[in-house]
Amino acid sequence: MGEILVVDDERDIRELVGDILQDEGHSVRLAWDSDSTFAEINKEPPDLIILDIWLKDSKLDGIDILKSVRRDNPSIPVVIISGHGNIEIAVAAVKQGAYDFIEKPFNIDQLMVVITRAIETSRLRRENAALRTRDVASAEMLGSSAGFRALKSQLEKVARGNGRVMLTGPAGCGKEVAARFIHQKSDRASGPFIVASAASIEPTRMEEVLFGRTSTERGHEPGLFEQAHGGVLFLDEVADMPLGTQSKILRVLVDQSFQRAGGGDIVRVDVRVISATNKDLQAQIAMGAFREELFHRLNVVPISVPGLDARRDDIPELAAHFIAELNASQGLPPRKLSEEAEAHLQTMSWPGNIRQLRNVLERCLILGPENGSIEASEFPADADMSEGDSAGSLISAFYAGLPLREAREQFEREYLVAQINRFGGNISRTAAFVGMERSALHRKLKSLGVITTARGGARVADAAELGDAL
Repeated sequence: MGEILVVDDERDIRELVGDILQDEGHSVRLAWDSDSTFAEINKEPPDLIILDIWLKDSKLDGIDILKSVRRDNPSIPVVIISGHGNIEIAVAAVKQGAYDFIEKPFNIDQLMVVITRAIETSRLRRENAALRTRDVASAEMLGSSAGFRALKSQLEKVARGNGRVMLTGPAGCGKEVAARFIHQKSDRASGPFIVASAASIEPTRMEEVLFGRTSTERGHEPGLFEQAHGGVLFLDEVADMPLGTQSKILRVLVDQSFQRAGGGDIVRVDVRVISATNKDLQAQIAMGAFREELFHRLNVVPISVPGLDARRDDIPELAAHFIAELNASQGLPPRKLSEEAEAHLQTMSWPGNIRQLRNVLERCLILGPENGSIEASEFPADADMSEGDSAGSLISAFYAGLPLREAREQFEREYLVAQINRFGGNISRTAAFVGMERSALHRKLKSLGVITTARGGARVADAAELGDAL
């Protein structure tokens, strides 16, 4: 049973309909004009509105009230009734988003069928909203590295406000998870989280997808901005948006309103926008591919999401999470990483970042044995994942062309850089693992020209510029 608001200027009719609905087990509230209607809606949104088109002595008629409800409370179905009904009014009501149209004098059985279906529609919409909320709650941020802690601290700070956030970072580093974390921790957590990936939308359909459309045949079709009303719209790969769409988004950010394609009505929304990109937007602006004014509107709070190379000591925790997740979702065996495999993952190259790590583990669980630990030998030896040569080679061609002393120094340099990065720049943990005193390790790093720099809130070792020092 649902809570129904009956709006009719004729007292006898609204009370009669109210009595019938109460006999069927529904909770009923009554209104007679636009002011009393909006007062009831603002008090507590009902599950359904039964609305008369012609309202005597009302500031707004039924069609105008319908427009307002569809704009501000799109999840509430509205059934239109009228004693002066005709096909034009029915078409106009449906075009404006009415669930159905019933002409007075109406058949009670017909009315109850329409109401039952409309309330079921309302229930399904609430369940969908709840599912979106649970989806956000399931988006976990995992890690304990310095880079991760710095990122999480920033996200928690911006979540408390309502400012627009621009997330930057390489592909696969977890920008959407970061956006979901902001939503989850904000005052909008009970509202929707809608994703608009510019890279996956046809440029010719971009505006229709974002802003919706209106047509005689299908009425109002809400776009992603409307669907995100009261919540968050995540604009992913924002650099891939056409320039024309960028102009319209700029106006939405300024006015929080827009027009649907094919329609003339102004649609007002309350949406927090979080955007993300893996491109250099300043370079895109210089090339004329991105509007500078839009950049400044979106880039109110810029946050850099570090890649996996800046948080290698999070890899064991991430790997354990993905293995458990793959076991729960796909029934893959819950194998654990051996110590050698864990160390190997922390020293591999990850151009695809966290997404690539998950894919590698999924492949191991699918192709590997049912039992036992995951061993380093099960990981792919792709060129983009490991700097070493094939397993059949005794030494790489690079080392084969060097004298012993230079080859040893080069190996020590690469080995120590990999170990420092594996432990998130922590020299004490690195020294303990490689079996050296901390002071001795510092001297060795200095002699090899290995330096550490801050990147993404963590210390990252680098020896890329030291070739001339040998």
